[in-house]
Amino acid sequence: MATITVQAERPYEVHISPGALDQLERLVGPASRVVVIHPPVMADAAARLCAGLDQRYQMHTVEVPDGEQAKTAAVLQDCWDELAAFGMTRSDVVIGLGGGATTDLAGFVAATWLRGVGYVSIPSTVLAMVDAAVGGKTGINVSAGKNLVGAFHEPLGVICDLELLQGLPRAEVVSGLAEVIKCGFIADERILELVEQDPDESIDVTSVRFAELVRRAVQVKATTVSADLREATSTVDAVGREALNYGHTLAHAIEKHQNFSWRHGEAVAIGMVFVAEVAHRLVGLDEAVVRRHREVLASVGLPIAYNAAKWETVRATMSLDKKARGDALRLVGLRAQGSVTIIESPPEDVLLKAWQELGRAMTIPVAD
Repeated sequence: MATITVQAERPYEVHISPGALDQLERLVGPASRVVVIHPPVMADAAARLCAGLDQRYQMHTVEVPDGEQAKTAAVLQDCWDELAAFGMTRSDVVIGLGGGATTDLAGFVAATWLRGVGYVSIPSTVLAMVDAAVGGKTGINVSAGKNLVGAFHEPLGVICDLELLQGLPRAEVVSGLAEVIKCGFIADERILELVEQDPDESIDVTSVRFAELVRRAVQVKATTVSADLREATSTVDAVGREALNYGHTLAHAIEKHQNFSWRHGEAVAIGMVFVAEVAHRLVGLDEAVVRRHREVLASVGLPIAYNAAKWETVRATMSLDKKARGDALRLVGLRAQGSVTIIESPPEDVLLKAWQELGRAMTIPVAD
């Protein structure tokens, strides 16, 4: 089992291996009541989890909608009502079992109930394992954009049981790899090499290569988060936790434009190609690195082109990005492989040219 420690205000561990769920009871500890928040697709898994714990704890499950439809104020209110009816106290624990949207919501439920109760994250998708479940960020969406309401709330621990990924649709695995590849560009080039050597094996959730990719991506996130818990740094080349938002400014705008029908990783792939084009024009990112973005992402079936929206609409949404300061747009970019920088107030003509490049590029079909 790979165990990675996140040095937060209350340090916690991320357990990565097939069968890692055997760590759950230890993480829940002395609680009396445990609430498991899960989407419909994880109902059977939630029932099995409860059956394994009901000799020691009072268990209750709360089913929430699939995907981003769970991250609304209405669903949040429903969860609070369920916790109240169950008699949830400060010493009890919330478990989030599901994809990134579920763990974002469940973490926010735990952060806000009685001003904070214990939380254990059990991600069931690649995306959630390498991104959403690690780092302590929780939140919901509002009509203006994604993740604009939230809180930092470190979990008691994160369990990445790779067995939960078996049977996951190929497209979901591919989507998750976008965040893995992101970690390769911002920090760990070995990730890119592993994907380039065998893209097909990189998508095989039972392979040793895939397990190493997950471990390396989680390590990048844990190291970055540990150095900047509250995203308090980042000025030009002194970039902290914001580095993890590489590709996300445009990605979030695309997701909103598509009414959250796109998988997150698909949008992030487009966002990384876009910001690489911007960085090439403004901070000297080598054309070979820009090309590598397209080649690595396309090799696993991620999209590298987008022309389904008007630039004016997307640009307006980008202004609402969390990294913006006042009216100034801020993009996470690269000066070189592994050298992250903040691009502040990029010229509008450069943004437009990078956008136009997305429309001209060959579209690689997203995996089924």
